[in-house]
Amino acid sequence: MKKLFLALLLVVLAAPPATAATQKRTVVYYQTQYSNGATGTYVSPKPLVDRGTGVTDLLVAAIHLNDNKVVHLNDHPPSHSRYTQMWQDLAAIQARGVNVIGMVGGAAPGSFQRLDTRFDEYYPLLRDTIRTYKLNGVDLDVEERMSIAGIRRVIDQLKADFGSGFIVTLSPVASALRGGGNLSGFNYEELYRSHGSKIAYFNGQFYNGWGSAANTSNYDQIISRGLIPANKVVLGTLTNSANGGSGYVTISTLRSTVTSLKTKYANFGGVAGWEYFNSLPGGTAAPWQWASEVTAMQR
Repeated sequence: MKKLFLALLLVVLAAPPATAATQKRTVVYYQTQYSNGATGTYVSPKPLVDRGTGVTDLLVAAIHLNDNKVVHLNDHPPSHSRYTQMWQDLAAIQARGVNVIGMVGGAAPGSFQRLDTRFDEYYPLLRDTIRTYKLNGVDLDVEERMSIAGIRRVIDQLKADFGSGFIVTLSPVASALRGGGNLSGFNYEELYRSHGSKIAYFNGQFYNGWGSAANTSNYDQIISRGLIPANKVVLGTLTNSANGGSGYVTISTLRSTVTSLKTKYANFGGVAGWEYFNSLPGGTAAPWQWASEVTAMQR
């Protein structure tokens, strides 16, 4: 009897709390690794975990598959010595449970045209980069024309090569998720119908005129179509008015929007910020504060 009691006690102690809540995503884009240009100061992402911000996903940007078949992370190969400390810091972040995801493409054209029309030549470059730097996933930011067959092939091959646990996200402009304006050349709702199970989430760009994070209306329009669920739509925002155009909303406005969204949608997908190094309210002195505030407003 005593042994049975001890066994039951161990089971109870080992069980997770029944009330444990699933954390919503706090997604941070990390493109500026050096402030003030090439000769500037290294911007470490480690405070995001050292300060306990609750960041869930860090998207290191931007991977380019160049025409000369050399992979670049921004303006240099990812093996360049300028990135040595960064890769060490990213590994430390991964060890703390944060997903490190490579963002491919973005505003610089070419990578997805090559994956679309010369897949056998260029996909291995992406695959080998993922393997070398042990990335948890990729964010496919298609801002150029690409066929739907081409993006499906990329997603399928990534899953085949890296398994079901590998994270595949996409970053369309928000209007593309509700049948509106689109930069990618393929229909995202059509893609979701065939490949939704393979897409972890969308980082919708709710800025630059493609959508707004000032209120819930554009997010609501996506969910009301009844196809893409809220848990797969992350509210993408600018973290500073200097970061890439129009549509920046203050942290207080963002808090109001997020509070409404998490009330409306129990499975709200989270918030993403472009980008890390100068995020307000902390700015360059304390850019990690944005993630901390976003995590707090989602709880």
